[in-house]
Amino acid sequence: MVRRVAVLTSGGDAPGMNATIRAIIRAGIANNLQMYVIFEGYKGLVEDNIIPVDRTFVSEILMRGGTIIRSARLKEFKDEAVQDIAVANLKSHGIDALVVIGGDGTYRGAIALAKKGINVIGVPATIDNDVVGTDYTIGFDTALNTITDAVDKLRDTSSSHQRCTIIEVMGNSCGDLALFSGTACGVDLILSIEYRPTNEEIIAKLRHIHSNRARHALVIVSEKLIPNLQELADLIEDNTGFDTRIEVLGRIQRGGSPSASDRVLAARLGVHAINLLVDGQRNRCVGIVNDKITNTDINEAFEQKRKTNEGLIKVISTLK
Repeated sequence: MVRRVAVLTSGGDAPGMNATIRAIIRAGIANNLQMYVIFEGYKGLVEDNIIPVDRTFVSEILMRGGTIIRSARLKEFKDEAVQDIAVANLKSHGIDALVVIGGDGTYRGAIALAKKGINVIGVPATIDNDVVGTDYTIGFDTALNTITDAVDKLRDTSSSHQRCTIIEVMGNSCGDLALFSGTACGVDLILSIEYRPTNEEIIAKLRHIHSNRARHALVIVSEKLIPNLQELADLIEDNTGFDTRIEVLGRIQRGGSPSASDRVLAARLGVHAINLLVDGQRNRCVGIVNDKITNTDINEAFEQKRKTNEGLIKVISTLK
């Protein structure tokens, strides 16, 4: 029977992490569990930066971005000796289960602890939307709205200067931020790992736009897809007639107060995580699929490959 539960956030921060912490702690207390937080992710776990908390700890954090228990990366956590220190620290506090909030890297750490006998529950929170076992991760919707707002503003200056603007968004190995924001903003071209026009197609499209006296063009690109964006910008400028500029939105996409959608998702997933522990479930990751809250064995989920959003790509292909 689970009596003491700890919570940590790890990896890149995401809007809605605080809302998730709040939901988990309040749901745990409502189920008569003693709740703990671990500061600075797995680093704090290894350094025994663990304290018990009550409801007041999570007061007034629902609307705040970032994570009040902070996040950190610890490369050394892949070493078994370091993992053993983490396990010993949890046991010294009598902690029965650990809820981890984050992305793929966070789940890797959780799986390592599960192999050493710790009961772990994973809650997906990352703006990249690249976690298997869920249609959407906490933070994705807020980041999408941040990008949409930025692109709408860039449209004004791009059209004022008859310019092609290349906008790099985050996403790493998942192109959802590019695909969704490009669709929401009606940009002229989207380049992502799942949807990658050739350079010839890019030039032909932008030449057509320029020849039809369009005032500007917008191109959204997923980070790391193109190693040298300046080369692409030079190619476009040399072959289309558009003055071309690059805008990298960067970590601004991670910040800000979480959207209503992310706050609700955080509440639903956080409560479900606690319910699983109360019901005696072990080593699960929670998610939302077709608007239904689900859970999957964390090992099985991690081994799966995330499905490409074929439906959205068909929409983009139709509208291009």
